[in-house]
Amino acid sequence: MKPKKIIVNDLMQQGYGYYLSEPAGENFHAGFSPELTPQQLLALGVFGGRYMTDCRDEFPEDWFTHAKLCHEFHDPVLNYFKVNASQPLSLWREKGWIYPDDPRGWFQWYCRYYMGRRCPDDERQIKRWKAMTRHIAQVKKHCAPGDELCRARQRQALLNWAYDSRCM
Repeated sequence: MKPKKIIVNDLMQQGYGYYLSEPAGENFHAGFSPELTPQQLLALGVFGGRYMTDCRDEFPEDWFTHAKLCHEFHDPVLNYFKVNASQPLSLWREKGWIYPDDPRGWFQWYCRYYMGRRCPDDERQIKRWKAMTRHIAQVKKHCAPGDELCRARQRQALLNWAYDSRCM
């Protein structure tokens, strides 16, 4: 596969470029196996609909066909579990969780990774993704299988990280 160059011009990045070196949705690092695609996550409702509202040119059009988005503000009602399970971007920056090439954080990194970009931040982001399994353990310990009302914030947080918490 010949690498394809993507140029980003949105509200948070102007003239940023990267290459897609892998086929979309394929050749993920060993141990990184998200249960949901970015398209599925956008349709289910993540991050209060706030992220990715001005990025349509960067990603496949069909990702946005059923996406639950709100350009104006973070709206927890748009989340699958109807709760706020996100921390503000300002806190992510303060904690050093933001890689400069992905100023929107984890989900932007995952979307670009899914599309085929590989970058120096991959290992860190995958490590962060794996750390979310502690929430899976809590949901399984405290909730009856299929009880989506139990620990809704943890379930939404897991969904934000591409774990299908509806199946727990």
